[in-house]
Amino acid sequence: MAILKIAKMGHPVLRRAAAKVDDPSAPEIARLASDMRETLEDIGASGIAAPQVFVEKRVVVYRMIASRIPADSGIEPVPWTVMVNPEITPLTQDQILFWERCLSIPGLHGKVPRYPRVSIRYQTLEGETVDKEAHSTWAALLQHECDHLDGMLYPMRMDDLSLLAFNEAPGPLAEEATKHPDSLDPLFLDLVERWPARERWLQPIPN
Repeated sequence: MAILKIAKMGHPVLRRAAAKVDDPSAPEIARLASDMRETLEDIGASGIAAPQVFVEKRVVVYRMIASRIPADSGIEPVPWTVMVNPEITPLTQDQILFWERCLSIPGLHGKVPRYPRVSIRYQTLEGETVDKEAHSTWAALLQHECDHLDGMLYPMRMDDLSLLAFNEAPGPLAEEATKHPDSLDPLFLDLVERWPARERWLQPIPN
């Protein structure tokens, strides 16, 4: 196994559509998935797509750990999962906004329109086909990772760039955290807690 280098926004590999994997059970795909998992474990992150490690294949590795699940989402933890050739189908017409970060865009976060319920079909490393439904931040994570397979980064999905911010100054995020903390990924609540100026800037404006 190996810890892989991560491509950063601006690199051409992140702007290209990845190729379909013809044989999900091929040994090189298993090695790639293992290296992607080790890379995520080293960083402490939840998901990564193969183009982010400079491999133009339709492979995603992800997990949902209890400490990253919003309190009111109703999501159960998801163990390490490898998705080969995943295909997402929205189960709603409307989208809602979710806060996101990306390993390929370090230091930033933004609020991105996503479908709150989706179905996903993918192949396992054994070549079996799996169908699942996901909701809330789980659905948003799947859409985020699968976007990488089509050359899309989350800022390209954003309608309101005023909601794109540095992690060191999470003003819009902090405003939401004061009103709806149970709906947020605890990772984002931690960003707010670590913002030294939050109390000053979140005070009501005097008349």
